[in-house]
Amino acid sequence: IVTVNCARLLKADHHATNGVVHVIDKVIATTTNTIQQIIETEESLETLRTAVAASDLSSLLESEGQYTLLAPTDEAFQKIPRETLNRILGDPEALRDLLNHHILKSAMCAEAIIAGLTMETLEGTTLDVGCSGEELTLNGKPIIANKDVLATNGVVHFVNELLIPDSAKTLFELAQESEVSKSTEFFRQAGLSSHLT
Repeated sequence: IVTVNCARLLKADHHATNGVVHVIDKVIATTTNTIQQIIETEESLETLRTAVAASDLSSLLESEGQYTLLAPTDEAFQKIPRETLNRILGDPEALRDLLNHHILKSAMCAEAIIAGLTMETLEGTTLDVGCSGEELTLNGKPIIANKDVLATNGVVHFVNELLIPDSAKTLFELAQESEVSKSTEFFRQAGLSSHLT
């Protein structure tokens, strides 16, 4: 699948006497903002704006290149427990891992993302892309709220759930999601859960 500024290429190589025509499925709008400028101007990205500033990722998202930002909205941040959010925001290493887990190494328009694709993040982890009916899914969840916001250095897709990598979780959080959740409950009952958090 070929895209031109996120417009899908429908028919290519129509030769004319004075050039060549490629047919696309939408009008290409002028793009003037970087990914960082989009973060700074979008009302629904206030928490992300704060997180990017705290992690010193602004310079990367302003730089030349082609990135995909899966931008968690304020709604996405509100879905996780306040205690977990405060812990991540207060831990520079965990925060950087979290944000890098939302940045892909290349510009990926929604039209070019196909089911079964695995995409590598800046953190070095991977995200699985699929589809549920007409909706794109990330790691099995249809969480993309707004897609194909173009920037001069890539593309932004708004997501309404946070993608938290293992490296940004405590032992307790990891254990709760795995097959040792029963053991975790024993730690809690024994008053030892603080060691896992």
